[in-house]
Amino acid sequence: MAEIEKDPVSGRDTTGHSWDGIKELNTPLPRWWLYTFYVSIIWAIGYWVVYPAWPTLSGYTEGVIGYSSRAELANELAARDKSRIVWTDKFSALSVEEISKDSELLNYSMAGGRSIFAENCAPCHGASGSGIGSYPVLADDDWLWGGAVGDIYTTVKYGIRSTHEDTRLSEMPNFGDEGMLGETQVSDVAEYILSLSGASTDKASVTRGAEVFAGECTSCHGKNGEGMQSMGAPRLSDGIWLYGKTKQNIISQISKPKHGAMPAWVDRLDDVSIKQVSVYVHSLGGGQ
Repeated sequence: MAEIEKDPVSGRDTTGHSWDGIKELNTPLPRWWLYTFYVSIIWAIGYWVVYPAWPTLSGYTEGVIGYSSRAELANELAARDKSRIVWTDKFSALSVEEISKDSELLNYSMAGGRSIFAENCAPCHGASGSGIGSYPVLADDDWLWGGAVGDIYTTVKYGIRSTHEDTRLSEMPNFGDEGMLGETQVSDVAEYILSLSGASTDKASVTRGAEVFAGECTSCHGKNGEGMQSMGAPRLSDGIWLYGKTKQNIISQISKPKHGAMPAWVDRLDDVSIKQVSVYVHSLGGGQ
């Protein structure tokens, strides 16, 4: 057994342990620290008894008071909905067109729609509707399915190429990959499409491409490339491009087109929220 002795410098007892001539002092923890520690243990035991704490095979211990943060949140949301019922009833009864004409409801929509947009739409369309990557800009006047507030409402509610039965749906054929057009024809029609916005430099190719366009593309994109919103076919004459504006970008889209998708928000948001965010999007600057 190690010998306990007093340290001549500090006057404290040693523990009897020594390493390389260094002796360990017997220095107890301060009493206030010990009392705090003991109180913490008692508090923890009491917390386990009073509040939900321990997981079990089929659930958890509910505690004496039966507290639930989920239930508390549900009560808070119910209270919030009750406080808003005057507004939500008005929104439920009116169309988005009528809401846009009511200054009071319009202001309410702008505040709520901005928050809804930031949480659900901004990751793809940008904080101000400026678009990110190949996601559409919502602040210009170029709309595939129409930019009137009612059109926006329908798009938001049912989505584009979503799983909802009422989704907006359009599809461009794979003209190149499926052999509908040869490589030269694809190149010529791409050159013609560039000419619609004044970006072409090959007149001979434009002339040949005009014939291909008239035979294959006008039924959706219009005689002059003005687009057809009822079919979701984009305008080709304004120089606004979703998947790139170079000739190679256009050739790729003709040969093997990309088709973006947007979820149906009717499955995620209530109708009042959809109306609010539709009115907000319409206000970003590109609404028709």
